[in-house]
Amino acid sequence: MSTENLSNRDAIDKLKEMVDKIDIGMLCTFVPGSDYPHAIPMSRQEVDEEGNIWFLFSSESTAYQNLQNNNKVSLLYAHVGDYNFLSINGTAEISKDQARIDKYWNKMVETWFEKGKDDSRIRVLKVTPDEAHYWDNKSNKLVTLMKVAASAISGQQMDIGREGELHL
Repeated sequence: MSTENLSNRDAIDKLKEMVDKIDIGMLCTFVPGSDYPHAIPMSRQEVDEEGNIWFLFSSESTAYQNLQNNNKVSLLYAHVGDYNFLSINGTAEISKDQARIDKYWNKMVETWFEKGKDDSRIRVLKVTPDEAHYWDNKSNKLVTLMKVAASAISGQQMDIGREGELHL
């Protein structure tokens, strides 16, 4: 696997491409008094032009409670079928921005909030990435495994993908 570190617009474009493709990632918040993070699956609403990742979530969630004490988060994305992975560490900001709630409201979100988009528990979560690392295969899992096997048999190095830092 070759290394390709990306910066600025290229890094934001790569992050957006991967998050949009994978969609659901694990949001890790940090539990007060514990050595372990709390992880929950979250579907992104948007990756904006600056690389911020936006979500809707509930003020009654454990993640919300954890963020009251520590606004650092990790987001972990995995598309196992294509061997694509993304790890993001960042800073969370919570708001009640009604314009964003209106913008992101859809049938899927509606299933979590019975009172509709005026539900007082709805919060907007903005994650600003501080650092990110990606692993991106050029092909799917089967082709990658065949390339690894061919490489092992032939002794020739095969290009199976890229990995690197995203400097946002």
